[in-house]
Amino acid sequence: MTKKITVAVIALLFSQFYFSQEKPQKETKEKEIEGVVITKTKKAVEQKADRTIFDFSEQESLNTGSAMEGIKKLPGLVATDIAGMMYQGKMLAVYLNGRPLNISSNDLTSFLEGMPANSIERIEVITQPGAEFPASSGGAIMNIITNKNANKYLTATYSGNYAFTNEEKFRSRTNNSLSLNARNKYFGWQLRVGQSYRESEMNSNQDNLVLSNTDRIARGTFAKAGLTFDLGADKLLLNYDVYNNNNDNLTLSDGSYLLSDKVLNKYTALDAAKTNSLRQEAVISYQKRFDDKNKKLDFQAGYTRSNNDFYQDNIYNNSTFYGNQSYGRVLDNTSLMQVSNFKVDFSQPVKILDEGKVSFGGLYENQIFDTESKGITNLEYQRNTASTYLEFQAKLKKFDFTLGTRAENYDISGKTRFNDTNGILQEEDLIPFNKFKLFPNASIQYNLMNQVYLALNYNKKITLPSISALNPNNNTFTGPNSTITGNPYLQPTIYDNFEIKLSAFDYAFIGYNVSSIDNQVAQLLSRKGDVIENKQVNIPNMRIHNFNVGMPIPFMIFTKPFGEIMKMNFNPDKINFLYVYAGYVKHEIKEIDPKGMWVINLMAQVVLPSEIKMTANYNVLSKKAGYYYFESEKPFNQKFDLTFTKKFLNDKLTLSVYGNDLFNTQVTQLHSRPLEGESVFLYNKTDTRNFGFSVNYKIPTKNKLAKEDANILKQNNPNDSNGGVVPPAQ
Repeated sequence: MTKKITVAVIALLFSQFYFSQEKPQKETKEKEIEGVVITKTKKAVEQKADRTIFDFSEQESLNTGSAMEGIKKLPGLVATDIAGMMYQGKMLAVYLNGRPLNISSNDLTSFLEGMPANSIERIEVITQPGAEFPASSGGAIMNIITNKNANKYLTATYSGNYAFTNEEKFRSRTNNSLSLNARNKYFGWQLRVGQSYRESEMNSNQDNLVLSNTDRIARGTFAKAGLTFDLGADKLLLNYDVYNNNNDNLTLSDGSYLLSDKVLNKYTALDAAKTNSLRQEAVISYQKRFDDKNKKLDFQAGYTRSNNDFYQDNIYNNSTFYGNQSYGRVLDNTSLMQVSNFKVDFSQPVKILDEGKVSFGGLYENQIFDTESKGITNLEYQRNTASTYLEFQAKLKKFDFTLGTRAENYDISGKTRFNDTNGILQEEDLIPFNKFKLFPNASIQYNLMNQVYLALNYNKKITLPSISALNPNNNTFTGPNSTITGNPYLQPTIYDNFEIKLSAFDYAFIGYNVSSIDNQVAQLLSRKGDVIENKQVNIPNMRIHNFNVGMPIPFMIFTKPFGEIMKMNFNPDKINFLYVYAGYVKHEIKEIDPKGMWVINLMAQVVLPSEIKMTANYNVLSKKAGYYYFESEKPFNQKFDLTFTKKFLNDKLTLSVYGNDLFNTQVTQLHSRPLEGESVFLYNKTDTRNFGFSVNYKIPTKNKLAKEDANILKQNNPNDSNGGVVPPAQ
């Protein structure tokens, strides 16, 4: 065997040991410590047949700064302001604690920038959603699980973060949060409150027609409260979450355009924009548990209300033809979204082949979305969805099988209003979508050996157009050279997803997936004369091909004999390693035939003297790569981040010092490839290079047994595995 092959095999085998949990104590010691605190090492990344799980709670390189900054560091995940989020070639529907957020694009970016990364326990990227998930989950799901604790008595944790940028001028960013948890023999409660403040700058060039500089201030506050009541083995969970974002933008722009008499009119304008959004969510859950811990019955009812107000004031517009004047309020938009739902899920073991399980349930959801522009209601949107599912899981020797289907009935209708070319208000009905559809899913997994398996997956899914894409007021800025609008006529997207993946020891994997897609929603940027049009459209049919591979490489394989490595009992916090992720994504669109793109992520951990841990992340997407109706001109999302972490006071205090985008290379430079009109060059550069520090302090309490980690208390009741106040992912 050659040296290269030996190194590869050792790296693969090593991941089983490096990423495994610590060995249990001897039986006699287990009896001696029964009933006290038991801790175990969390896995940073965990690969399962249908999902990849990223732990945020103990990775300082991920949980400093905002949630968006942490998410952008995940290997294989692409997050852009232009086209949303994609993982291993699949567009992501974003869930929070098992429930869809129902927001995307600019609203999603603001939401995640206002959420501190240290409020996240873990993120599950579900690449193969089964029948239990709504068929509208689309190609894949990113489920953000916020912190929840299984504590008794009282614990308290403070988390803080400060960062600064110093490009054009000095700007500050802060995050602060406080978590309180308490439990007694009757009930438990949790309260988490926090705030964020973020100053940033963005410079942009739109096809050399408009050059702009935007000074942005984003303020966010949130509160999450929950109660859990133990009713024997059953649980009653009550949750209320509220998020508020209050953002200000000040934009100085220079541009030019031709008047009707061919006179070139140059201008300099100053505009002030303000966004205020309030999102509230209330959920009640009842979890029925049985003597058989694999049997469960869950009921859940929820209500979400989201208000959004946006306006833009032109302070002045100084042009060569019209002189200096002010156009006043040029945009004044509001929206209100209300979502009500009720769901039930049941599962129990059944005798299928060697063993098996059956799951079934149902969901009813009503969504109402209304928008206004300067007092005129220009969109009335309503959706009713009724669904049910049935799924079987079975095992035969080394084979695992899943077969299921979800039946969904959609009733989508509404009206849109707009001014025609003569300024007369017109009203039209939206294109209705009244259909009953079946969404099957199937998977076969063959266990080659312990923790090594080969999986084949298929599922059919649907994605309903996002609220921001439908919103005719989806404007972030308006000027003489640009128009930005939503499209209330967008149709749902249908996916047929196929995947084959070989996984080993949770971390190493190699896979290929292809999605055949009808009516994919995409952003289309085109130019007609001196006006740039930015709109949402449906791509009639396309395919997305994705090949990806991930591999951990411990540095010790270059310095220690393999026999010695095999005998070692590793602690992940003490090991130096490099994790390599590489992916190739090809968007197959017949009209433009875009080029494929390479996605590279390198993450290294090095333990320095005095137990200081250094974590380095490097991300890059290749240039000249096709992304729907865009092609990059420079490497996209290219950045290098560095974090140094040290624990003090018996691990109660964690201090991190970090720098993001140290070489200031993260930039968006691309051109559009529209089907009609002229191509548009687009350049955006924000002050992504920032430096800062974060503090996490577990405040001492009188309770000596209280711990902050989520799964540290030994459960007396085998059915009581959740123990927290936030509903688990469904």
